[in-house]
Amino acid sequence: MWAIWVIAVFALTMGSVGEGRGEDVIGTRPLLTIARKDLHTILPPDCHILIDPHSIEQFLDALDGTPPDWGLVYGHGHHDPAHDERLFTLNRERDAKRAGNPALTQLITFVWFGELSRYDAEAGGFRVALGPMFTPTRWGVVRFKYEDLPGELVAKASAALRSELEQRFARGESVDVTVAMTGRLTPDESVVYDFSHDQEGLGLIMPVVKVERLDYLLTNK
Repeated sequence: MWAIWVIAVFALTMGSVGEGRGEDVIGTRPLLTIARKDLHTILPPDCHILIDPHSIEQFLDALDGTPPDWGLVYGHGHHDPAHDERLFTLNRERDAKRAGNPALTQLITFVWFGELSRYDAEAGGFRVALGPMFTPTRWGVVRFKYEDLPGELVAKASAALRSELEQRFARGESVDVTVAMTGRLTPDESVVYDFSHDQEGLGLIMPVVKVERLDYLLTNK
């Protein structure tokens, strides 16, 4: 588990895009005590919340029509000379086919795992480490990717909630959060098709989202 967090923090740092006031606003947000099922109460009404297999499948159906023939693309695996070429062709064909699709511009929300570190007085809140969420669907395993996420993520808490969380840290407990990311697909390479590194031949779908908003939800209060 710790290896996941180290990798995630490293990737987050490497993926940051400068230090601007706008990014600070995106990355520094209040810590909410609502459940994932209540996300719709705080998000814009036109936002498509993609946090379960059914909603993700519906979105991919609208975006790309049908799942790839993963068996055909995989062939004999990475040792197949044409494997990479078929995967490249799949991605380019799908990119071209979805051009102009209204689903490309829809506002969507997906979630990643998060974990709080101890209170940081300088940052004015609890720093947040990220870990990706993998969702099995009939399309394959879906792992959303983000773009334009600031390098520092900070969850601010009320005095009462801060005190409660600091007591939990003192008892040696971990504090998990759900990080909800809201934005739109990137226009040029909006979905990346690949294969899982953990299970041979398992299709991996990675929608790439330009993040416009973050929300932190306390998941084990």
